Amino acid sequence: MAGVCFKALSKTYPGRKNKPSVEVIRRLDLEIKDGEFLVLVGPSGCGKSTLLRLLAGLEAPTSGEIYVGEQPVSKLRPAQRDVAMVFQSYALYPHLSVRENLAFGLRRSRQRSLGQQLQDQLHRSTRNLPPVLQISSNREQRIETRTREVAEALELQTLLNRQPKELSGGQKQRVALGRAMARQPSVFLMDEPLSNLDAKLRTSTRSKIVDLQRQLGTTTIYVTHDQVEAMTMSDRIAVMNQGQLQQLGTPMELYQWPSNLFVAQFIGSPPMNLLPVFVGPGNTLLLGKRRLAIEGLIAKALLPLREGQPLSAGIRPENLRIGPATNRNLAATVSHLEVLGNEQLITCKLVDGNYLIQLRASPELSVVVGSIVHLEADPRSWRLFRADGEAIAIPTPKDTEQGSNEQKLQLPNL
Repeated sequence: MAGVCFKALSKTYPGRKNKPSVEVIRRLDLEIKDGEFLVLVGPSGCGKSTLLRLLAGLEAPTSGEIYVGEQPVSKLRPAQRDVAMVFQSYALYPHLSVRENLAFGLRRSRQRSLGQQLQDQLHRSTRNLPPVLQISSNREQRIETRTREVAEALELQTLLNRQPKELSGGQKQRVALGRAMARQPSVFLMDEPLSNLDAKLRTSTRSKIVDLQRQLGTTTIYVTHDQVEAMTMSDRIAVMNQGQLQQLGTPMELYQWPSNLFVAQFIGSPPMNLLPVFVGPGNTLLLGKRRLAIEGLIAKALLPLREGQPLSAGIRPENLRIGPATNRNLAATVSHLEVLGNEQLITCKLVDGNYLIQLRASPELSVVVGSIVHLEADPRSWRLFRADGEAIAIPTPKDTEQGSNEQKLQLPNL
């Protein structure tokens, strides 16, 4: 097994018909640990799939270097990189059986002499004949053993003689995974492998992929648009936008402490609520004439230094609740309800400022569209962002004791 490292990696495509060139990856530095399951997320066109293709050798970088383990691979052919890729479209060979699809990469893993090729072909042609008439091939026997192991791991034993056209979407996806597994590569690359499956099948296949990755311990880079996949499958998530890395961390680090406004609004469904505020006296935020209470290390260490400054204040929907009509709570008109069974999402428009805000509530809570409610915010759950969109750092208790004005955001394992 091996980790992966991208160093100052860039990829630029030339422009067409006198148009300017397009920079898809911009001096990306990213290190993926050996055995880690890393999920790449970001909007369409941000460079996620291009990054996989660069690592697989399907594209050449404009500048920078890619390492698999300690070896630079940018100048190596795809077959020499020891990576296996699972495509969104499965990319199975339609004229080959499941067994032959699983074994395809194994049979082409090394060059063979004409005599070896003939012996292997005779072995495959005679394997169903009586033992006395069979032609033996040690290499083919190893391939057959490996194919059976992979088929058992993915529950494909009964499908080995079928062709891809005879398989369901979920079965095709398992065959594509099995073909990658069979080679025992150092790195798995998966480009939205579950996007063609229905919701129920996605859930079961997602669990299967995570279990297999943990069993094999293979470094895995997984591209998805699905928030649930990103949050539940990954060891860490890398958020990209316009070819640049926005934040790298565990799912909860990104959810609770987004590094900028882009991550705050991209991670989470629904996204973080954002409100334009000014820093008021006495550790408060001013939304118009309304004072919002804020507690914790930000209030004690940083707000006094920023009094009068404009900021963006963010809060997650689960950190709001409907409370009594007090001076601290925000009056709002209910504009939309989404009842999801175990909860309901309530969209409101604030009376002061007409800002839209969402909160999670119990399905038993009785509210109707058009009614006035009062929103109570958890004073410790506000996240603050500067005018340039970057998050205001949370000082550690040690920093606060030493009187540090403002420290760089400290997140573990970033």
